[in-house]
Formats: sequence, structure tokens, C-alpha cells
Amino acid sequence: MTITRRTLLAAGAASPLLAGMAGAQGVRSNAARFSLGYAPHEGSFASRGGLIEQIAFAADQGFTAWEDNEARARPVAQQTQMAKALQQRGMTMGVFVASMPKWSQSRPLLGATDGAERDAFLADVRSAVDVAKRLNATRMTVVTGFLDPKVPVDIQTARIIDVMRAAGDIVAPHGIAMVMEPLNTRTNHPGVYMQSIAQGFAVARGANSAGVKILADLYHEQIQSGNLIPVLETCWSEIGYIQFGDNPGRNEPGTGEINYANIVRWLRARGYAGVIGMEHGNSVAGRAGEERLIAAYRAIDAQNGAGA
Repeated sequence: MTITRRTLLAAGAASPLLAGMAGAQGVRSNAARFSLGYAPHEGSFASRGGLIEQIAFAADQGFTAWEDNEARARPVAQQTQMAKALQQRGMTMGVFVASMPKWSQSRPLLGATDGAERDAFLADVRSAVDVAKRLNATRMTVVTGFLDPKVPVDIQTARIIDVMRAAGDIVAPHGIAMVMEPLNTRTNHPGVYMQSIAQGFAVARGANSAGVKILADLYHEQIQSGNLIPVLETCWSEIGYIQFGDNPGRNEPGTGEINYANIVRWLRARGYAGVIGMEHGNSVAGRAGEERLIAAYRAIDAQNGAGA
């Protein structure tokens, strides 16, 4: 979830049913709305123009949500513009990153003996509340930092639970939840502290806060642990957000080994009504890749007759 992930990073078989009026200005979509809240990001539809044009295009294809890891770093005027565009098109804002790690430095060390980085993390969370309100976002991503080789892991876990509980006390009164993202160490993020959804479950349970949940990025979980549906089932009470991305390659569903049609079927049976971040690139460049992206989501959304 680094800034560069966006840089690394179709009109498919549309349903004959047209979506109804969307948003405050009554803009009519030209495609059926997806049954689940799949959320593209800037770059998903790069050929269609800038950020606001891409949001409009996504809405016209039936997408009902949007996510933007880098939203916090955008000028306030652009944050406000994005929130207005989403509201006008009846779209839900997904996550943004509340406290960006220093990836090249393998920091922060939230479990270290020195508490300075925990204090800085809490300061980031406090200031992110205003960003979330501006964006009408109820979820924001946090990373629990990197492992400190000098401190026993169990001690680090206790300290991370404490700082997450404190952060939860900051955001929960505003109706916001931080979603902690477990990251894989085998392909992308060696040395991170939180490496699986199960580990996130333990920290979330320890924090015991409505403001502390798990971001279940299924790309990372497939690499690190697999067994996706049983893991979701076991940890469901603490999962606050979901992201898709196939493996290998981290591109749209259907390009790798994950059976996202089954995942969608399971989520629908669970009654999941939250956002699903499309946290991946396009496997094909340009407009053809954008069309392939839309088609991939139409295909998995069509399970059990959905997509109308």
C-alpha cells in the first residue's frame, strides 16, 4: 500500500437492466449497478481522464464505491472535490491510508521500547479524522509497522494492542474504524509485523474497540496463508473492510489462482454490504485493459444471478 502501488498498477457483458437515478444530481448510469460495492481507484480507468473523470466513468459502468490510498496527501480542495463527485453519483468512499509507513526505512516500529513512533502514529490518526470527515469515509487503513529484532514478538504484540486501543478511542466516537492491513512478506513486504488475517484477529480482539478492525486484503492473505474462505469465516467478527487482487501478478480477478466467484458467492450469502477495494492493477494496458477489468467484475458479480 505504498504510493508506488498505484503506478504499478472491461465494457464487459452488461446486463440489459439499467440502473436508476444515481446521486444528488440525478445522473443516470448507462450500465447495471454491481450488486456488491467494488471500488476502483485512480488509475483503474486512466484513459478516461483525471480523477474526477475516472470517478464519473466508474459510476457510468455501475460501480458504487471508490477508494484512494493517497487521498490524505491530496490538497484539501481536491479532497472536497472528490467527495462531492462521489456524493453526486451515489458512490461510497472506501479507505484511504491514515498513517503512511516509511517503506524504504522499514518504519515505524510500533512495538519498540521507545514510544516515540507510537506517539507519532497516534498523532497521524488524530489528524486523519478530519480527512475522513471531509471524504465521508468511515474506514481508514493503518499498517502496524515493522518487526523490531531487538524486542520479543510477544512484547511487541502487547504494545501494538495498546496503541491500537488508544487509536480506536480517537476514531470510534466519530463513527470511524481503522482497518489494520496484514501484508505478505514473501513477495512484497518483508519484515512487517502483521502478516496474516489471523494475527490481525488477535490484535483486534485485544484492542476490543469498535474503532479497530481488520482489512482483509485477499491478495496478501493468499500469498501468506491461503485457505481464504475458512479464514474469513473464523475472523469475520473483526473484519471491517475487504480488498481483492489476484495472485500471482496482483491484477483483476480471473488472472490468477484465486476463485473470486466463490468468494463473491460467500460474501453475498454473508450479507456483506461494505466496500470491496479493487486493490490491484490491470493485466492489460490501456483502454483494452479497462474493458477487461469491467468484464472481470461483471463475471464474478454474476454468480447466482446477481448483477442486476
